[in-house]
Amino acid sequence: MALRDLFRRRPEGEPAEPQPVEAAPPEPPKTGFLTRLRQGLSRSTARITEGIGALFTRRKLDDAALEDLQDLLIQADLGVAASTRIIEGFRRTRFGREVTDQEVREALADEIAAILAPVAQPLVPDASLAPHVVLVVGVNGTGKTTTIAKLAALWKEQGLKPMLVAGDTFRAAAVEQLRVWGERTGCPVVSGADGADAAGLAFDALKAAREQGSDVLLVDTAGRLHNKADLMAELAKVVRVIRKLEPAAPHSVLLVLDATTGQNAVQQVRVFGDMVSVTGLVVTKLDGSAKGGVVVALAQEFGLPVHAVGVGEQAGDLRPFEARAFARSLVGLEEAQGG
Repeated sequence: MALRDLFRRRPEGEPAEPQPVEAAPPEPPKTGFLTRLRQGLSRSTARITEGIGALFTRRKLDDAALEDLQDLLIQADLGVAASTRIIEGFRRTRFGREVTDQEVREALADEIAAILAPVAQPLVPDASLAPHVVLVVGVNGTGKTTTIAKLAALWKEQGLKPMLVAGDTFRAAAVEQLRVWGERTGCPVVSGADGADAAGLAFDALKAAREQGSDVLLVDTAGRLHNKADLMAELAKVVRVIRKLEPAAPHSVLLVLDATTGQNAVQQVRVFGDMVSVTGLVVTKLDGSAKGGVVVALAQEFGLPVHAVGVGEQAGDLRPFEARAFARSLVGLEEAQGG
């Protein structure tokens, strides 16, 4: 399924530290989704498949083998809870059998897909809200600003009218980055002076979005976790102020996580969950990580929707999350259908 189909518009009435800004490099030749996903996960895949290959040539799946496999999954950042669940599945269905590494990988992909399937949900703007307010949170460096820009570009391409809010007012690069993307995509950007009040910007932007008939309002935020109390207060203020205009806003709170941080991503979900009601996740930088297994840990631990994964720098590299494709790519298996 194409990206633009998954990030589609919902029909009317349906419920519901600074970096220089560089011009985007030329788009590479287009390849299929599964090919790009396998390429992005190659480092994570190698970590798992090499371990399985070393453990299983033709070996009985006994207690010792299961213990070794569980250790491997934990080391691959799937987390203790998800790894335990997977091993229990093996114990129920395959215990005592002689298995090959290929059989283990096939079974492992099925077990991982079962964990991921409930959370693989696209982020679909609700057209009846006009605008659907999306608050985007996360620590600095995870890719919040570029994720906002990519979502805006995708939705703009589908005929939606996004508006962007440069709410990370303490990082001039983030503000300028959104301005550049706004010009490139034709999306209006609300910004202020360095250190401007983020809540006030969000309030003004929501008024403007209503007046201009915007479909989606994407609000960038700061992510300075070295002072959690200040960040919590700032996020709470943003929410409190925009609710003066729209009591149900924000309609979505999107937490952007960097896959290269591994299990630190789990802690970030907990921290931001204390600050604001996170409704969904985007996991970025899978193409530079050997820790892609953390997506499985997140699904098992929190059950939050994983809306998309990032496998590159281009706008088209923000991909909708597909459980089976991800699971099979993670363990180095080809998908029977698709690109």
